[in-house]
Amino acid sequence: MNRELIVRSSSDAVDFALLKDGKLIELHKEEDDNSFSVGDIFLAKIRKPVTGLNAAFVNVGYEKDAFLHYHDLGPQLSSMLKFIKQARTGKLRDFSLKDFPFEKDIDKNGSINEVIKANQSLLVQIVKEPISTKGPRISSELSIAGRYLVMVPFSNRVSVSQKIESNEEKSRLKRLVTSIKPKGFGVIIRTVAEGKKVAELDKDLQNLLEKWTAMCKTLHKAQHPSKVLVELNRASSILRDVFNDSFTGIHVDNEELYENIKDYVLEIAPKKESIVKHYNAPSPIFEKFGIERQIKTSFGRTATMSKGAYLVIEHTEALHVIDVNSGNRSNKAKNQEDTALEVNMLAASEIARQLRLRDMGGIIVVDFIDMTRGDHRKKLFDHLRDEMKDDRAKHKILPPSKFGLVQITRQRVRPEMNIKTSEENPNGSGQEVEAPIVLIDKINFDLERILKGPNKKKSIVLNIHPFIAAYLTKGAPSIRQKWFLEHKKWVKIQPRDAYTYLEYRFKDKEGKTLK
Repeated sequence: MNRELIVRSSSDAVDFALLKDGKLIELHKEEDDNSFSVGDIFLAKIRKPVTGLNAAFVNVGYEKDAFLHYHDLGPQLSSMLKFIKQARTGKLRDFSLKDFPFEKDIDKNGSINEVIKANQSLLVQIVKEPISTKGPRISSELSIAGRYLVMVPFSNRVSVSQKIESNEEKSRLKRLVTSIKPKGFGVIIRTVAEGKKVAELDKDLQNLLEKWTAMCKTLHKAQHPSKVLVELNRASSILRDVFNDSFTGIHVDNEELYENIKDYVLEIAPKKESIVKHYNAPSPIFEKFGIERQIKTSFGRTATMSKGAYLVIEHTEALHVIDVNSGNRSNKAKNQEDTALEVNMLAASEIARQLRLRDMGGIIVVDFIDMTRGDHRKKLFDHLRDEMKDDRAKHKILPPSKFGLVQITRQRVRPEMNIKTSEENPNGSGQEVEAPIVLIDKINFDLERILKGPNKKKSIVLNIHPFIAAYLTKGAPSIRQKWFLEHKKWVKIQPRDAYTYLEYRFKDKEGKTLK
């Protein structure tokens, strides 16, 4: 399994495409004006507590106040409020917390009015970016993420990622981190820490402590509201979370960004520094790696899979609905159950990819093709869970119901990636059509369907617009020659001046349309 990160820079944004064996699995955009990224920490001011919601609205500088629920305050809120007050007035010079006297934990079932009041200063962290009409969701239980560890101020707890399966390794990591953990800070041990030595963990922890100290030094002069700690840029954040030995290339088309990423990789994985490459070829980087084409075919209402199967993805205010369709596959009675399983397994892989690619969150309901056998439903459920193991967003999957429905909940912390793939009709009708770049894929699907159907022994003639005919027949090997090598069938291509750009028909030698 090879992974590559492709980074495209423009004047106002940076796009990041994560490829797995050449297939696009994640797409991110970092815009210059995004002032509220997940992980950013703000010195904010309480606008007003609302008893009925047991929450408060907080001014973080966004057009709408951020929402802070009582359960997101953190048990050590009183200690933090005292710390902020002393740091703001200059009474506190040592920010290590080793000698800082902690206050009693707040009641986990208490009321918002009992612990905070209007105009109070508070450190808060963005946990969900502004989405649609809602302001950012925040928490005052802070956490600062590193490569191997996440540091939690005003805590003493050490916990280990549940994705580390070995109890022996969990115990080893917990023992090591407990021995190096500074007083007053809790630590969450990340999955990538598995197998790491104490020196690597300690270096990561010291970097986090330096971030905390630098942030605290700004509190004395900081205004309300202001950003006091910036999460890593998106490139470094992605590398921090997903980088591993399977990465074979990081390609960047901007020299300054290339140097920054190279320095970061040198810091977290010195042996992998050579895979960071500066791309300066004349063709656009996303076209060179086939990403533009994958974007056109992966977004939109319909997502195609192999052998003619496809997904229909619908979005409503409350949830997302995904319908699985077998397309042109065999539906003979004796194969129906096996066909359903085969299509559903393909769909599960594609759905896991689509959720990450579009960053879909909330409730997702998937209507798989009905399967009567219980062992097939279990096989599908296990496969879907395996495919979503690499998904960094928190998620939960329920087993298939008797109706073939699978319910998924997936954490949403950023607006969903939504890319318009339809384009203006090149025939000049003023309407929008599916992206013309997928035309060849559609022709391929139709040809495969004909060659597997009752007309497979007939001569095949493709009637098509002259421009597309030239595209199919030119080059060595041409697309038509590739068809012959794959299917052992020669397709005669007949240019038709009367056809529009996107129009085509498969016919036999008598001129009868093949379906």
